[in-house]
Amino acid sequence: MAIRTRKEAFDCTTGIKTEQLFPSSRLVSKITGINCQPNKAIVGANAFAHESGIHQDGLLKAKLTYEIMTPQSVGIPKSNLVLGKHSGRHAFRDRITELGYVLSDDELNLAFKRFKALCDVKKNIYDEDIEMIIMDEIYKIPEKYKLVYLTVVCGNMTVPTATVRIEVDGQIYQEAGFGDGPVDATFKAIRRIIKTESTVAKFYVNAITGGTDAQGEAFVKLEEKGASVIGKGVDTDIVVASGKAYVNALNKIEFVKTKKKPEDM
Repeated sequence: MAIRTRKEAFDCTTGIKTEQLFPSSRLVSKITGINCQPNKAIVGANAFAHESGIHQDGLLKAKLTYEIMTPQSVGIPKSNLVLGKHSGRHAFRDRITELGYVLSDDELNLAFKRFKALCDVKKNIYDEDIEMIIMDEIYKIPEKYKLVYLTVVCGNMTVPTATVRIEVDGQIYQEAGFGDGPVDATFKAIRRIIKTESTVAKFYVNAITGGTDAQGEAFVKLEEKGASVIGKGVDTDIVVASGKAYVNALNKIEFVKTKKKPEDM
């Protein structure tokens, strides 16, 4: 970006498509489970945010005062379109296209169905929510395990208890588990069904957008016999998101096993 914004100072050019910087950063975050810090130059959430009054005044008078590059030049979409429960398929498709995704009709129908379900629990749907829908519904590996049902009882005057139903190769299994908290209880209940030897190396939850109705994005890193995978789950309920992330990671572990030779296990 220094070369692009200061052409007079650099006697060279590149073939880099700078409009892909922001989408590429988001993709790496989704794959690794490591969020980009807000104060990161160019691609951070605060890179084009201006809170100071004098900054805002200068920006309104002349954008180049505090922005030597535009958000669009690094691939940050600019849209005033707010999606919600009354938004139609056409608006949803247009927003997906603006975000850089190309979906087939079947994939669009699947994503739109999930979008409508999310609209029932959230008033406004943001770009981050749409990206999570696509990553969660479209770009996923084959599922050996599916989280069918999860209910949790917790509080400061009771033992956290989780009851889960898991579909394993078409068969439904149900178990309950106790733990130090709702997430721990959920993981223990799932482990009672799926006799896994993997260990949880890392677990954390982020809010995708602001507000109390924001979707929670949970990440679970599992390790087993030298294999390491990161599972991801999204839901407005962070406990459900955590359960989805754990099951997603277990599916990835199984997928890795199928790709290994018997002597490697």
